[in-house]
Amino acid sequence: MAKEPLPGVFELTPLNPKFSENPHALLDRLRAECPVHRDPAAGTFFLTRYDDVRGVVSDNSMWRGPQFAEEAAVIQRALVEQNIPGITAPEDERGKSILLMDNPDHARIRPPLAKALYKRVARCRPLVEAVVAEKLDAIGDAKRFDAMAKFALPVPIDVIARILGVDQNRLAEFRDWSEGAILSLNPFRSPAETEWVARSINALSAYMRELMDKRRKSPQDDLVTDMVQLQAEGAPLSDGEISVNLQGLLIGGNLTTTDLIGNAIWLLITHQQELAKLKSDPALAASMVEEVLRYESPVDVTGRIASRDMEVGGCPVKKAQSFFVSLRGANRDPAAFPDPHRFDITRHDAPHMAFGGGSHLCIGAPLARLEAQIAIPAFFARYPDAKLPDPTPHWRQMPFFRGLKELTVDV
Repeated sequence: MAKEPLPGVFELTPLNPKFSENPHALLDRLRAECPVHRDPAAGTFFLTRYDDVRGVVSDNSMWRGPQFAEEAAVIQRALVEQNIPGITAPEDERGKSILLMDNPDHARIRPPLAKALYKRVARCRPLVEAVVAEKLDAIGDAKRFDAMAKFALPVPIDVIARILGVDQNRLAEFRDWSEGAILSLNPFRSPAETEWVARSINALSAYMRELMDKRRKSPQDDLVTDMVQLQAEGAPLSDGEISVNLQGLLIGGNLTTTDLIGNAIWLLITHQQELAKLKSDPALAASMVEEVLRYESPVDVTGRIASRDMEVGGCPVKKAQSFFVSLRGANRDPAAFPDPHRFDITRHDAPHMAFGGGSHLCIGAPLARLEAQIAIPAFFARYPDAKLPDPTPHWRQMPFFRGLKELTVDV
């Protein structure tokens, strides 16, 4: 019998039911048979081995911008050529996100933004605790509810909204814009969703510019004020660069932190022994979050472009060829994590790759960690006997991300 062909990139997304149900059946096979796999349909290399993934994302000479990819790299090129109809956001915001930016612009924009954000995160524990308590109180006496809609989704949105300085009476609009803008990351969205994306991005852009103008005239204790003041003091940042990257904190951080919190609740309810460890020792909150990030990472892959002819994992790679590096595959590599498919919140093995690495290490990682370390123990303190009426996970079909559409719990 002929051997089944190795899966390509398009089969390694939640749109493939087999991958959605158990991505590691496919990723383990790739890692064992072809850890540096060239997928001709997608025009990219797909990496699944921890050492290869870590090496590529930590190599700051690699390109991040998809415009540097060869024409054969169809997914990367689609990012360049994507034109969402209806977007009227100012031209000076286009292509200014640090997510897909290289030096020298990346090195100019990211450091002041990171410095201001991390200064805020270092003192926002009381804010996160207040938001978490508020969301739990809002659930009230419900005996059954969707923990995604009622808890995992609103916590990150409200936290970043308050850090930014969004008017409290406009939080409902802000949540709607955030959820709409997140759909920009789904290349397989419906026409109605594309309209929602355009509406949301236009509204967010207009609101952010308005907020920046307000903070110039009347500074407040928030991140938008921090950024316009840094600009006034000489930081080489344009209004468009500030606006689009503050929006990026919202879009990227909310999706992934929502999934981190939701995945953690599901994992702990379905691994009662690990939940018992957390209940008996709250100091395990930090290592629990790291294990959730390793075991059920919210992000499947990240990308890089070879900036020179090179060799990865023993395979020759030409300049401008594309890499999709599987963070999920790296995080279950038995060479880095003994018994990798065991969920263990006391694990202390190699550092996981859930936040990527190198100069493009996820800028929101410290905030995501803090929110999860507070939100997850608080959830189980409020609902110590939470159960799942349906233990089967219902994964969202967002390519390259892994999170639950819903998580109904009985408390």
